[in-house]
Amino acid sequence: MRGPLGAIMIAGVFALAACSDKGLRVINAPGPGPDEFAVLPVKPLTAPQDYAVLPAPTPGGANLTDPTPVADAVEALGGRASALQPGAVPSSDAALVRTASRYGVPANTREVLAQEDADFRRRKGRLANIRLFKVDRYGEVYDKQAIDPYAAEDVFRRAGRETPSAPPEDR
Repeated sequence: MRGPLGAIMIAGVFALAACSDKGLRVINAPGPGPDEFAVLPVKPLTAPQDYAVLPAPTPGGANLTDPTPVADAVEALGGRASALQPGAVPSSDAALVRTASRYGVPANTREVLAQEDADFRRRKGRLANIRLFKVDRYGEVYDKQAIDPYAAEDVFRRAGRETPSAPPEDR
């Protein structure tokens, strides 16, 4: 009687250990909840100078607090957002756009990367839920893609490039 009871108790301990909180290292989506990356920051609200001279509301039109990432990027890089035409690049910024897109800019980069990452995790995740002990799944899946900073630093130093000093390596 002691043998089966002991086996049941050990199985119960492992079952409870499997229910532990995995924290931020979980690489699977927890469900159809909100996407924190879909929240866009908006510009701060400002009071108009004259409430009597407000423009008429335009359904579907732009709002003063709506984000304008293209115009903000142009201004941050030294361009003039006022010269932007919808879908056009001002002639003064053409060289900047040409340099930034010299290797091509596919329109569906995000979708392709998301699909490739999902396929990669699916290939690496076979039998992933059968674990006796808590394992860092994120590190396990992406370990071969991680860059070793000390090896990269050595390569650059041997090539004669200036490199900043790095913290000592834990050995």
